[in-house]
Amino acid sequence: QVQLVESGGGLVQAGGSLRLSCAATGNTYDAISWFRQAPGKEREFVASVRWRGSPTYYANSVRGRFTIRRVNAENTVYLQMNNLKPEDTAVYVCAAIVGSFEIYDTHRYAYWGQGTQVTVST
Repeated sequence: QVQLVESGGGLVQAGGSLRLSCAATGNTYDAISWFRQAPGKEREFVASVRWRGSPTYYANSVRGRFTIRRVNAENTVYLQMNNLKPEDTAVYVCAAIVGSFEIYDTHRYAYWGQGTQVTVST
């Protein structure tokens, strides 16, 4: 139904910024979220935007620093990351929910991208 391709990762110094993109094809989803996973750690929720009305949700660890935005014309979801910290280093993956499911339940995500590496140096 949906294919997701992430881009925009890279190496940045602490305090810098990156913008990640999640391009969706298939055109059928109810929410797109960003997750991240660092070596030795579990995957964690970062941010989400729903299709209907585009409400956004953020993990406490990134609120005020990260902004998620959906651009309908491009069928793309962006994650603007500012004031990056070394603790933000991880593989960032976007995922899509099809259906009105809880965005914090990873088992409800039917589609996942391959991820893009974000590395924040000190």
